[in-house]
Amino acid sequence: MGRAMARTLLTAGHPVTVWNRTAARADGIVADGATPAASPADAVAAGELVILSLTDYQAMYDVLGGATTALAGRTLVNLSSDTPDRAREAAAWAAGHGAQFVAGGVMVPAPMVGTEASFVYYSGPPEAFEAHRPALTRIGTPRHLGEDPGLAPLMYQAHLDVFLTTLSSLMHATALLGSAGITATAAVAELMPTLAGIPAMLEAGGNVGAQIDAGAHPGDLSTVTMMGATADHIVATSEALGIDLALPRAVQAHYHRAIADGHGKDNWTRVIDGIRAPRPPAQQRRP
Repeated sequence: MGRAMARTLLTAGHPVTVWNRTAARADGIVADGATPAASPADAVAAGELVILSLTDYQAMYDVLGGATTALAGRTLVNLSSDTPDRAREAAAWAAGHGAQFVAGGVMVPAPMVGTEASFVYYSGPPEAFEAHRPALTRIGTPRHLGEDPGLAPLMYQAHLDVFLTTLSSLMHATALLGSAGITATAAVAELMPTLAGIPAMLEAGGNVGAQIDAGAHPGDLSTVTMMGATADHIVATSEALGIDLALPRAVQAHYHRAIADGHGKDNWTRVIDGIRAPRPPAQQRRP
């Protein structure tokens, strides 16, 4: 991801100085025109905008811990993944060293960075973001969410919540079909239209987000009871076939909670109540 961003900025004509914990990984970028830095401090000192692409926020401290004297007057844009609270802590840490901090999350894989499909969430001081908007726009369409540095990581995690759960469900479904001798090639081909069709299915029932905001959960198209029955069947089938039960049981628990709370006739969106206010462990029961 870091190499993709650096290459995109170079192609757009921006001077780029790079440093990597594994120096050889920057060789290709240097060959493309980037300036190699001998140390993180040298890299930070090279410009006003410092973009970080690391495993997590702890890696930022590991990398920049010995370069704090160079941070004053710089804007740190951390595009690494981590929690909202850690982004807020990082903003305070950066401010303590005289730097402005902008958190971000790149919402496309590396090959799509810099394309029309690329977009990036940011949060932090608007003035710091705006000062570097032209360069950041090269990476992807920027979407600034507000001054709280925790907002961009939260939005990023929300997207990945959907994405990772979807990937796990795809693999679970592929394992189910594999138990009957259906190849993964055939299974994925059959399952992909369901993934692609979800937006249209949701829209057929109206504006889901607006209904949730209004506290409306009309059960005229699907109910918690109906969807919960399907969740029960998936658990039973998985158990009979010896397929892992962690994911289907988690989904099943959402519907059982809503039914137990008296919302069986409501739309499936009612499960959000239990998700928002999970019961203490002592009150939870496996269905």
